[in-house]
Parts: sequence; structure tokens; C-alpha cells
Amino acid sequence: MGPGAPEQKAKLQRMILASASPASTVLALAAAAAYAVPAAAASRLSEAAARAALWLAWLLHGAVLALGLLGNTPRFGFAPALSVTAWLVLTVYAVESRLFPQLQARWALAGLGTVAVLLAIAFPGGPLHVSASPWLPLHWALGIASYGLFAAAVVHAWLMTRAEKDIRQATDPHSGVPLLTLERLTFRFVKAGFVLLSATLLAGLLFSEQLYGSGRAWKWDHKTLFSLMSWLAFAILLVGRARFGWRGRKAVRVLYAGSILLLLAYVGSRFVLEVILGRAA
Repeated sequence: MGPGAPEQKAKLQRMILASASPASTVLALAAAAAYAVPAAAASRLSEAAARAALWLAWLLHGAVLALGLLGNTPRFGFAPALSVTAWLVLTVYAVESRLFPQLQARWALAGLGTVAVLLAIAFPGGPLHVSASPWLPLHWALGIASYGLFAAAVVHAWLMTRAEKDIRQATDPHSGVPLLTLERLTFRFVKAGFVLLSATLLAGLLFSEQLYGSGRAWKWDHKTLFSLMSWLAFAILLVGRARFGWRGRKAVRVLYAGSILLLLAYVGSRFVLEVILGRAA
């Protein structure tokens, strides 16, 4: 262990302990527990009980996010970003499960919610910059919404891959949703996410100093590079779909690649900054 390790460990401990309010922590633990019920006991719960537990977890999770982002000292970081993304994916599922009752991804999404909420408790991020523009939350909302839409696309691509496998093995798809419907939904989420990602990058390019404060102009760092690479991957996917009819494994692989690049852009960069380097800002 190097000579700077104790100091770095102390910084990390201070960052973790400097978390949200006790009320927010209690709500977050309750949300994680509610998510864990359908995730761990999916086969032993009735349909109604599992749905009720997931709805309760979703409501508690939303309350936690509202307290964290709208409180007296708003905080944000890699874990809150993942938490918001997970909540948005679950929101999409809540709507779609009404339209497609046979859609079965509850246990996986409940597990995702549990992990995301617990991560946000352990790593609450840092306080937002006081010099930032009042428009900054809108800019972040666009970015996080694009995260949520691409995450929803990834979930649907996973369901689509699973359905294709079941069809090849002459078994009924577990999702119960027709394969072409899953494919159509996947690309709808990709298109919507691409529009929001484009708007986020364009706003950052044109209005960076106005959004983040004087002296914080657009710069070519890891976050920018990964964001542009992900945008390019999604653009290639949409062009390939429209021009060459890409579908199946080829389309899913490009979607996964673009989503990983997008995850590295903000979440990965902030993880390195907050956890490895021990800096909250």
C-alpha cells in the first residue's frame, strides 16, 4: 500500500459519510428493501404481490431522488446518475406492463433497482456548483433522460435476444411479447435517446460556460470523447437500420457498444473521480 493510500481512504470515507439527510437515507433503505422482495423471491410471490412491491419501491425510489436533487444541498455523481437511470427504466416498464401484460422482466429490473439505490446511499456524489446556471438542471435532465432511454433500449434488446434464442430452440419466448414488437420498441427508444443525446451534446458545446459558470468552457476530456464516440455508434446504428435493414445480433452489438461508451462518458468518469481519486467535485 503506497504512502498516499491512508489519505485517499480517509477522503473516500468522508465522501461516503457526507451523504444525504437521514430521512433520505431511511427512504432509500426502504426502497432497496422493497426492490429486493420481487428480485429475491420472484418465484414465491403471487403476481399481485410482486407488482405491489415493485410499485412501492418505485414510489419510494422517486421520493429519494426528489429529496436528493431538490433539497437544500442538491448532490449528484456517478451513483445518483445510475439511480435516476434505473428509476427511468422502471418507469418505462411500469407503462409498458400495462400495454403488454405478458412482459416479464420484473425480477431483473427489481435487482437493478436494489443495486442502484444502495450504490447511491454509499456514494451520494458531491454538491452542485453554486456558480452554475439555473439552466444546468435542464441540461442534466436531457442527459440523464437519454441514459434512461438507451438503458430501456438495452433491456428490450436483451429481451429480443432471449426471444430469438427461444424461437430457435422451439420454445415459447419468456417475455411473451412478439419478437417484431420488441424490435420495434428497441429502435424507438434508440431514436428518442439519440435525439436527447444530440441535444445534450449540442447544448454543452454551445453554452458550456453559461451552464457551468465562467472558466468552465467545453474541453476535450475523457467524458467528451466517450460521449462523442457513443453518439457516433448510435448514429451508425440508426443509419445501418434505415439504409441496410440492420437487425438481430448485428444491431444489438452496436447498441451494446454505444451504451457502454455512453456509460463510461459520465458514470465512468465520475466513478474514477469520486472513488479512485477520492474527489467529490
